[in-house]
Amino acid sequence: MLVDDDTLRILDSSRFDGAKMFLPGQLDRPAYAKVVKVIEAAGGKWNRKASAHLFDGDAAEAIEPILLTGEVTRTKQEFGQFDTPPELADQLVELADLHPGMKVYEPSAGVGNIVAAVIRKLESGAGIFGCEIDPKRHAECVRRNYSAFGAGGLDLWDFLAIEPNPVFDRLIMNPPFARQADIDHVLHAYGFLKPGGRLVAIMSASVSFRDNKKTIAFREFVGGCNGTIELLPDGAFRSSGTDVKTAVVVLNSPD
Repeated sequence: MLVDDDTLRILDSSRFDGAKMFLPGQLDRPAYAKVVKVIEAAGGKWNRKASAHLFDGDAAEAIEPILLTGEVTRTKQEFGQFDTPPELADQLVELADLHPGMKVYEPSAGVGNIVAAVIRKLESGAGIFGCEIDPKRHAECVRRNYSAFGAGGLDLWDFLAIEPNPVFDRLIMNPPFARQADIDHVLHAYGFLKPGGRLVAIMSASVSFRDNKKTIAFREFVGGCNGTIELLPDGAFRSSGTDVKTAVVVLNSPD
């Protein structure tokens, strides 16, 4: 079931308390009917005593995949790390405007698809550093791109626990999306940019429409960085096993 943007905004503005979901105030009848249809398809039921829609488990966890994909599906998806399709990795590299001698950082390296795209672009001029929290993905990234990390490094670490140091010319990243973790990762990553540097990130398309404080503040941050948010076509990540709706965000660090 596809969900329109107005309904997604209402879902995003709802309040969650464990298994309970509270809609944001009085809705007109057509809007309410569409929202309830989505809630029921996701497993929620109206409970008069609780004055809320109740789910068997955590209500926010039931609604979050709908906000990320724009549809209700019975196939459970975990929106952690999805590998960047190679053709999309090449697009990110072009947007980053790389040049030989630049220091490039990939803070959520995964199995190394973005790293490989940087190598294709810069060849022997690549100076790549990275971070990956998952040991198996870390090992695969090193195996595939060992020579690129010979003069750099690939940390096996939680990127958000690393103190920012503004030494990189470019950051190119595809962070996890669950519970708006992509915003946390991108804001943290911005602290690693040199003056005049550029960050290019894949993010959930929900950064373009969600109206919670976190998302609004992020959009203001993008504007302050002379940045852009461009939606990607539907199905951009289908080859990686998800129909999550995505966007490319570009941030520029002032000189």
